[in-house]
Amino acid sequence: MTERREWTVTGMDCAACTVKLTRAVEKLPGVSGVKVALMAEKLSLDLTAGATPAEEIEGVVRRLGFGIAPKQPEAGPAPAAAGDCCGSGACSGGAEPGAAGAGSGDAGHGTPGHIHDDPADRGKPWYRTGKGRLVILTAALLALAWVFELLTPAGYGYWAFLVACLIGVAPVAKRAFEALRMGQPFTIESLMTIAAIGALFIGAAEEAALVVFLFAVGEVLEGVAAGKARDGIRALANLVPKTALLEEDGQTREVPAGSLKPGQTVLVRPGDRIPADGEITEGTSGIDESPVTGESVPRTRGPGEPVFAGSINAEAVLRIRVTRAAADNTIARIIRLVEEAEEARAPTERFIDRFSRWYMPAIVAVAVLVVLVPPLAFGQDWDTWIYRGLALLLIGCPCALVISVPASIASALSSGAKRGLLMKGGAVIETAAKVAQVAFDKTGTLTRGKPDVTDLIPAPGVAGADLLAVAAGVEAGSSHPLAQAVLRRAEAAGVAPLPAREAKAIPGKGVEALVDGAKAWVASPRHAADMAGIGGDAVARAAELEAEGKTVVAVFREGQPLGLIALRDEPRADAAEAMRQLNAMGVGAVMLTGDNPRTAAAIAGALGMDWRAEMMPEDKLAEIRAMGARGPVMMIGDGINDAPALKQAGIGVAMGSGTDVALETADAAILRDRVSDVPALIRLARATMGNIRQNVTIALGLKAVFLVTSVLGLTGLWIAILADTGATVLVTLNALRLLTFDPAREG
Repeated sequence: MTERREWTVTGMDCAACTVKLTRAVEKLPGVSGVKVALMAEKLSLDLTAGATPAEEIEGVVRRLGFGIAPKQPEAGPAPAAAGDCCGSGACSGGAEPGAAGAGSGDAGHGTPGHIHDDPADRGKPWYRTGKGRLVILTAALLALAWVFELLTPAGYGYWAFLVACLIGVAPVAKRAFEALRMGQPFTIESLMTIAAIGALFIGAAEEAALVVFLFAVGEVLEGVAAGKARDGIRALANLVPKTALLEEDGQTREVPAGSLKPGQTVLVRPGDRIPADGEITEGTSGIDESPVTGESVPRTRGPGEPVFAGSINAEAVLRIRVTRAAADNTIARIIRLVEEAEEARAPTERFIDRFSRWYMPAIVAVAVLVVLVPPLAFGQDWDTWIYRGLALLLIGCPCALVISVPASIASALSSGAKRGLLMKGGAVIETAAKVAQVAFDKTGTLTRGKPDVTDLIPAPGVAGADLLAVAAGVEAGSSHPLAQAVLRRAEAAGVAPLPAREAKAIPGKGVEALVDGAKAWVASPRHAADMAGIGGDAVARAAELEAEGKTVVAVFREGQPLGLIALRDEPRADAAEAMRQLNAMGVGAVMLTGDNPRTAAAIAGALGMDWRAEMMPEDKLAEIRAMGARGPVMMIGDGINDAPALKQAGIGVAMGSGTDVALETADAAILRDRVSDVPALIRLARATMGNIRQNVTIALGLKAVFLVTSVLGLTGLWIAILADTGATVLVTLNALRLLTFDPAREG
C-alpha cells in the first residue's frame, strides 16, 4: 500500500537543487514518484507503508542542507534550513534521462553548501541575510589584513592575509568536504578550496583572500537575482485573501478562505479581493481581474456571471456562490501549471546538461596538464604554472551555462503568468517559438462563444413555442454556447422547457434526449437530413441562413421535423487584429470548425484567414496531423471536441474560459479570452529563446576568453573568480529582463 506524501522544502534557489534532492530521496527503500517543485518549494512522493519512515526522509533532506516540514493547508513558512545547499548538477552536469527538475548533473552548483535563500531572509536587505553577513565578514577580514600590512613590518602582512583567507574559506571548505563525502568532487566549493589553499602554498596569500571575498560577493548577487526570478510566481499565492465573509442563515461571519466549499455563499465588499472562484448571485459591479489575467480594464459582472479568486471587487457589494474549492481555484491551477512546467524541460536545456556533464572534468584535466606539463617537459617555473592551473580551476565550473536556460524559462513563465499567458514548461516555450502555423477553433475561440437566436422557423403545423419547448428540453443542462442561446431565448419568450432525460452529445453532430417520453434531436441540418428530420424546403432555407454567416440547427423527433433555429456568434473584437499580427510575424492561420462552409467562409473572410468546415473531432485531428508534417503547429481551442486536436498539435493552447478538459489537455492557456494574446504568446516564446541564446553566448564566451588569458598568464585568480560568478550574475540579470518584456507590443 502506497501513500502520496508532501512536504514544504526551503532553501532551494537553483534548479539543480531539485535534482540533488530528487536523487537523494528516490534511493530510499519504498520511495517512488518523487517530484520536487522549485518555485512552489514542494517535495511530493509515493511512500510504501512500512518501508522508510517519514522521519528518515526528512533527515536526508536536512543533511543535504534544506529545511523541511510536512505540507499543511494554511501553514506558515517552513523552518529555515540549518545549513546550506545546492543542486547536483549546476557545475558538472551529469544529466540522466527521466530526472525530475529543471537542472541536472552529478556535481552541484556549490553542493551541498552553496548558500541558498533562507525563507527568513526574504524581504530583508542583502546585508541582513546569511549570504550578506558572509560578505561583510570576508570584507572586514580583508580590510583588516590590508591595514595590518600597512602598519606592520614587512612580512607580517602575509600572515594577516593568510588568517583572513583561512577564516573566509573555512565554511566553503566544510561544504566542499560534505560534497566529497556524497561522491560529488566537482563543485565550485571544492575548486575554490583547492585554489585558495594552493595560492597560499605559492605565497599568494593576498590574492587568495581577495578571491574568497569576491566569491562571497558573487554568491550574494546570485541569490538576489534568483530570488527576483521567483518573486512573480511566489506572489500568486498571496493574491487570494486569507479570510472570507461567509453568509449562512442570514448571518455573516469571517472564516478562512481555504475552508470555503462549493455551494456556499460569500459576501464581497467594494475594494475586497474575491476569496474563491464563483458565480455572482446578487449585485452588479466592476471586477478588476488584472491580478489574475493581466486585463487592465475592469469588467462589469452581474448575476449568473463567473468571477476569479484573487480579482478585486471595485464598485458594489456582491454575493457570490462558491463554485470551486480553494485547492482548485484559478490561482491554484496557475500555480500547478507552473509546477508542471518545471518538469517539461526544453531540448536546449537537456543538451546543455549533457554538455556540462563532461565540461567540468575536462577543465580539471586541462588544469592538471597546465600545472604539470610546462615544468616537467620544458623546465618552466612551478609556481607560475601552478598559479595558472589554479586560475583554470576557478573558471572550470559552468554555473552560468547551466542556469542560462532555467533562468530565462523561469522569468518567461513568471512574465507570462502576470499577463494571463500560461505555458507548461521550457519544451512548450521552445516549440511555440518555432510555430509557423496556427489552427483556431471557431466557437468560443475566434468568436465570443455567446451566440444569440436570430431566426425561429417552425415546420408547417408546428407552433414556435412548441419548437422552442422541445429544443430547450433537449438542451437543458448543457453548457454549450448554442444550447445556452436557445435556453435564453426560451426564457425570454416565457416558454418552459419540456421535461427531458438521458440527454447525450453526439460529437460533431448535435444532441439527443428523451423529451416528454419520446426521442428528440437538436442537430446540424446535414445530420438531420441523414435521419429524415428535415425536409427539402427546410434544407434550402438553412442554406440561405448559413450564407448569411449564421449557424443553423434542426429540431426534430423521429420522423417528424419540428423546424429550424438560426443563431449568430460574432467574432471577438480583437480577432481581425490578431490575424494581422500573425501575418506580420510570418505565421499562417486557419480556422477549423464543425460549422457549415457558408458560415465558416463568412467568419474567416471577415478575418482574412483560411478555413476548413464541417469537421468532426477526428477530422480536426487529421488536419492538425497533416499540418504538422509541414512544421510545428499551434492549435487554439476551448471545448471538449478540441481536446484530441490540442493533444495532437505541436503546442495546444486552451482559451481560459474553456472546459476543464481543454485546459488539462493543452500545453498552454490564455486566461483573458483575447485572440490577440495568441501572437503575444508566440512573441514571448521567441523573446525567451533569443534571451537563452544571449545567455549561452555570454556564458561560453566569457569562459573561452578567460581560459585562454589564464593559460597565457594575462589574468589571475581574482579575475578567474569574477569570470565564474560574474558570468552567472550576468546571465541571471539578462534573464530577468524578460520580467519586464511586454509580449503585446509589436516590434
